[in-house]
Amino acid sequence: MELLLKNCAQVLTQDKTRNILKDTDILIKDGIIKELGKNLSTAGKIIDCKDKLVMPGLINTHNHLAMSLFKGYGDDMPLDRWLQEKIWPAEAKLDDGSVRYGTLFALMEMIKTGTTCFSDMYLSSGAVLSAARSTDIRGFVAYGMIDLGNPEKTESEIKEANLFLKNFKSDKTGLIRPMLGPHSPYTCSRDLLEKTKKLARKNNLQIHIHVSETQKEIDDSIKAKGMRPVEYLNDIGFLDKNTIMAHACHLSEDEIALIKKSGARISHNPTSNMKLATGGAMPLKELMDAKIPVGLGTDGSASNNSLDLMGEMKVCALLHKFADNDPETASAQTVLDLATIGGAKVLGLEDKIGSIEIGKQADIILIDLNDTTMIPDHNSVSNIVYSATGSCVDTTIVNGKILMENKILTTIDQKTVIEKVKEFASKI
Repeated sequence: MELLLKNCAQVLTQDKTRNILKDTDILIKDGIIKELGKNLSTAGKIIDCKDKLVMPGLINTHNHLAMSLFKGYGDDMPLDRWLQEKIWPAEAKLDDGSVRYGTLFALMEMIKTGTTCFSDMYLSSGAVLSAARSTDIRGFVAYGMIDLGNPEKTESEIKEANLFLKNFKSDKTGLIRPMLGPHSPYTCSRDLLEKTKKLARKNNLQIHIHVSETQKEIDDSIKAKGMRPVEYLNDIGFLDKNTIMAHACHLSEDEIALIKKSGARISHNPTSNMKLATGGAMPLKELMDAKIPVGLGTDGSASNNSLDLMGEMKVCALLHKFADNDPETASAQTVLDLATIGGAKVLGLEDKIGSIEIGKQADIILIDLNDTTMIPDHNSVSNIVYSATGSCVDTTIVNGKILMENKILTTIDQKTVIEKVKEFASKI
C-alpha cells in the first residue's frame, strides 16, 4: 500500500539537524517512509498538502487512558486525598466494558489532537489492549500493579502479570506492545518491585512506574526507608535502561547521577503536576544537561482534564521559564523535541518513530496552516509550541494508515463511544 503526501508546504523533520523542508513530497510504502523529494509519484492514495505543515506524530509517554471517564471528577484536591477519596472508590466500579470505552474515548481525543503513540498504565489491561488494537494506533499497554504490602496481593499481581503476558499475542504490525506497571514505591512492596523487575528482565520488557511525584512521597520514603525514592529503587536493583519513571519532580543531584548511570528514562507531566500541586517543577534543565532521556506526557484525564499534547507543550515551556526565572529555558525547539524524538527515546523507539526520515515508520500528522493559531507564520516551531492546540490537526497517520483525515476519524465510531462514556459517567 502506498500513500503520497504531495506538495507539503513545510516538513518539520525532527531529524538530527532539525531540518525543515519546503514544498516537499513524502512517499510512504507499507508503513515506511520511502522517499522525500519533489515530483514524486505513486499508484496509491495522494493527499494534497500544499496548505499543510507535516511533522512527526506526538508521543504521549505517560497516561491512564480509561481515566477519561473521570474527567472533572475530584478536581482541586491534593494527590493523596484525590486518590483515596475520589479515584480509587470510583475505579472500584469499573469493569472491562467501561474501561474499553473509556480507553476508546481517550484514544479518540489523542488521534484528533495529533498523538500517534501512547504509553498506558491502568486496570483491566486486556480491555485496554483490545480497544487500542481496534484503532490501529501505536502504543504500550502496561499491566498495572498495586499490593499495598499485602503478601497475598503480591503473589496475585505477579500471577496476573504472567497471565497478561501469556495472553498478549502480537499482531503482524507490532503496533501495541506490553509493559509492566507497578504503580509506585509507596503502593508496591519491595517484594513486588523485585519480582516485577525479575519478570521484566526475563521477558525483556520495560517497566512504567510513578516516582517522586510529591514532596510528601519523598518525606515518607526517607522516614520509612531512610532513602529518597530514586535512591531506594537503585538500592534494590530496580533501575536500568528499561525503567521509565513518570513525574520525577523532586530529584537531588545524587539521584540525577544515579538515573544517568542506570540508563533509566523519564516522562514529564507538567499540567498534571501543576494541577495536583506536587510542590515543585521537575528539574528539566539538569536532566537534559545530564543527557537523560525525557519525554512529555499528559497523565490521565482525571488529573489533567485534557490529552492534548499540543497544549501540554506550551504548559511545559512556560512552567520551566517561570520556575527557573529564565526565558531561555525550555525553548520551543527543546519542548517540541520532548513531544517527538524525546518521547521516542524514552519508549525505546527512536530508531522507528519520532522524526520524518527515510526508513522510519510513517507516524505523521498534518497541521492546517490556515488555522488561526498558525497565522502569521514567522516561526512554525514557535507556533506549534506556543500558539497551536490540537484543533489545528487535520490528518493523523500511524504506520502509514490514515486514522483521521480532514478531521474525520476512520477507525473509531465516535458517536457510539461518546454515548457509552456518557452512560457510564452518569453512574459514578
